[in-house]
Amino acid sequence: MKEFKGFRKGVDLGGWFSQCDYSDDTLKNFITGQDIERVAGWGADHVRIPVDYNVLENESGGYSEYGFGLVENAVRRCIDNGLNVVLDLHKTAGFSFDQGERETGFFSSTELQERFYMLWETIAKHFASFTPNIAFELLNEVTDKEYMTVWSRISGECVKRIRKYAPDTVILLGGYWNNSVQAVPDLPAPFDDKIVYNFHCSDPLEFTHQGAYWIYDESFDKNKRVSFEESGVSAAYFEELFAPAVKYAENNNTVLYCGEYGVINNADAEDTVKWFKAINEVFEKHNIGRAVWSCKKMDFGLTDEHLSGVIDELIKYL
Repeated sequence: MKEFKGFRKGVDLGGWFSQCDYSDDTLKNFITGQDIERVAGWGADHVRIPVDYNVLENESGGYSEYGFGLVENAVRRCIDNGLNVVLDLHKTAGFSFDQGERETGFFSSTELQERFYMLWETIAKHFASFTPNIAFELLNEVTDKEYMTVWSRISGECVKRIRKYAPDTVILLGGYWNNSVQAVPDLPAPFDDKIVYNFHCSDPLEFTHQGAYWIYDESFDKNKRVSFEESGVSAAYFEELFAPAVKYAENNNTVLYCGEYGVINNADAEDTVKWFKAINEVFEKHNIGRAVWSCKKMDFGLTDEHLSGVIDELIKYL
């Protein structure tokens, strides 16, 4: 499969402009220059920066020069350190992957969809000049499969709008079940030759999210702990899991990108390294670009104390 050049090994900068308290201190200081330098020192070639719509819009529905300025400064700092950037719209008015955000109505409201298109037009105008060091991710983690038909229409229209201002910028498109790899074969054919199929990987959830307090599924036992050996994970496991998506991407002459993957800090650190090693083998085999969730904190932080004893080994498998 073709390679997503410049976006092969990355790290998410979660909690900076998304899933945060939106205070000035967080927006300016959550990710520091030292963090960015550290990621670059790990051999990463890019970062993924999740951004919520309310950072870029003001309360009246207009665009925030302050918010755009903060994000542009972040993009510049990363590029100056040799890191390309995936700019991810993590939440839009009317939709969030997180039920707790209580953002609803996007998939049924033409008004909210138009707001989404206009925001992306503004993002494209502002950031197209950073091409080829930037890629755009339309929307983080569409949740329900029932949204797929309308999401295909919305994403197609959004790409057309973006292309007026950013004809050469790569655009990432993901599907339902929170960007599940199983959804990739249901994505529409690429709108042009600069579309990348995007997925996230938290498989198996019982291992990667053991003890996760935010999972709403009543069948998920938050008290259960699972070892790597109990998880059933191996390179063969991921090879089988990714196979339909790999085939679909190859048939459509495009590439795959995994925008989020990782293991919660409740798991044993040595087991976490084993999981990374297994998934990395399949990423490398099929030229799948990826970004680890996440740089710091967010229950998955690579720089957190939990992984301090294994981080030198783990980064071999980014």
